Amino acid sequence: MFDHAATLPPAFWLLAVAATLLFGMSKAGFGGAAGSLGVPLIALSVPAPFAAAVMLPILLVLDLVGLVVFRGKADAANLRIILPGAMLGIALGWLTFGLVDARWIKLLIGIEAILFALDRFRAARSSQLAVASAPTFGPGIFWSGIAGFTSFVSHAGGPPIMQYLMPQNMDKMRLVGTTVIFFTVVNFAKLGPYAQLGLVDLSFLGVSLLLAPAIPIGYFAGYRLLQVVDMRGFNLVTAWTLLAAGSKLAHDGMIGP
Repeated sequence: MFDHAATLPPAFWLLAVAATLLFGMSKAGFGGAAGSLGVPLIALSVPAPFAAAVMLPILLVLDLVGLVVFRGKADAANLRIILPGAMLGIALGWLTFGLVDARWIKLLIGIEAILFALDRFRAARSSQLAVASAPTFGPGIFWSGIAGFTSFVSHAGGPPIMQYLMPQNMDKMRLVGTTVIFFTVVNFAKLGPYAQLGLVDLSFLGVSLLLAPAIPIGYFAGYRLLQVVDMRGFNLVTAWTLLAAGSKLAHDGMIGP
């Protein structure tokens, strides 16, 4: 692997800065599932495990920033359903780790994300006024459980939870605030099981720190865009990022990264 930041190729730094900006914008609510493209982007220049290890501290910092920026904006009724569901999914992922083929999971979630994105495009073209709907326990537990499981085994929890939340047509700030808390809890809940499985590697923390200045830039840009883009534009951007993330997941599931 790499023993020192100086040994990393120039392409890594370009891609890593781009990924950090992308993660920041996504975590701030603009771009939705685009954040799931960050690690694959860096993995174009370095091995994927190294890319994941470098980005983990950055993601956790972004989650904590999100708790401050979006405090009081989450939907409590949804969180009471989807947080327990996610814990069940994480527990299942932990128990079955090594027994399931992550490539098949990526393929299935990728196909699901593509189909859902196409449905969101259809809804965006509709002339009918979007009507907000209330949280539902059964679908909420199901999709959040899928999100917790896929987040654990393949870092692909975004599409399933958006499948549950987006059709509710809630205000964009409430939607983002809900996903911020959801993924903060999910990401920190995974740390214990990951450590037990030997998947936490902080030996490259110095590289992560060198990328840290890009965090506030990406986050501010994403939050500003979230504020100025109307609801239809927000839904279209989210649909496009779901389509991109789903295509990447399906590709990795079929032929590998």
